Amino acid sequence: QVQLVESGGGSVETGGSLRLACLTSERIWYVRSCLAWFRQAPGKEREGVASIDSSDGSTTYADSVKGRFTISRDNAKNTLYLEMNNVKPEDTGMYYCAADMFSCSELAGTSEIFNADFHYWGQGTQVTVSS
Repeated sequence: QVQLVESGGGSVETGGSLRLACLTSERIWYVRSCLAWFRQAPGKEREGVASIDSSDGSTTYADSVKGRFTISRDNAKNTLYLEMNNVKPEDTGMYYCAADMFSCSELAGTSEIFNADFHYWGQGTQVTVSS
């Protein structure tokens, strides 16, 4: 069974940096899969932040974070990362990592990756950006 555990959340001032981590089950790295970060603010819908294909490393970013956030993975540590730089108050929310056993393009189909139904989810880690 695939398990995901997030860590690294906390409070940070506007313009600061933070790195989130998602420890994944070992087997996720041995198959074609899509890994992603989502976030959700209180009273708002969950939105996609970034995705990465575990096979070829292709990435996709939401326009709101492009140029500021970087998604990456460390195969040796079975860990997915989200490097958050120059953060803004709008970045505040619960951050979740997600995974599925398809390539990102296969998972997205005719739609976009952030609208796809990821099968596996972590418990979330809170990020708060102060003004």
